[in-house]
Amino acid sequence: MQMAQELISHYGYAAIFCLLALGIVGLPVPDEVLMTFVGYLASLYVLKLPLAMIVAFSGALCGMLLSYMIGRKFGRPLIHRYGRWVKLTPKRLERVESWFNRYGLWTIVFGYFIPGVRHLTCYLSGISGVRARTYMLFAGAGALLWSTVFITMGYFLGNVDLFSWRH
Repeated sequence: MQMAQELISHYGYAAIFCLLALGIVGLPVPDEVLMTFVGYLASLYVLKLPLAMIVAFSGALCGMLLSYMIGRKFGRPLIHRYGRWVKLTPKRLERVESWFNRYGLWTIVFGYFIPGVRHLTCYLSGISGVRARTYMLFAGAGALLWSTVFITMGYFLGNVDLFSWRH
């Protein structure tokens, strides 16, 4: 997290965008902690809250789209070639796709709040052939909800005087 703090202090909003996009793709970025920190910085007026929310939303959505496109283009061939190494057989893939076709679109929205699930839903959406427009609608709703919740939480925690009881 310290590296993320340094990147934000040097590059500001561009760092927030890139870190969130890369975190959604699957790189080890502590996304929720990062957004809570962004909200905290907004509470200190280091960042502008509306701009921070727009940048975080855009970064998350960009990461989701990149993951979707990777899943769409390379997912199925990679699974058929290397799936056995992670115990993802064609039969298991069929079960996952069946489940995803029933519940997947809502999993895209609420999966943002579950680390790991948020990453898989992107790739599975592409692999399963979810239409890009439909995916954008659900991924956008999830990105907006997710980024707003964590940034707002950090903003309000930054405005709380935790030591006010100590007169």
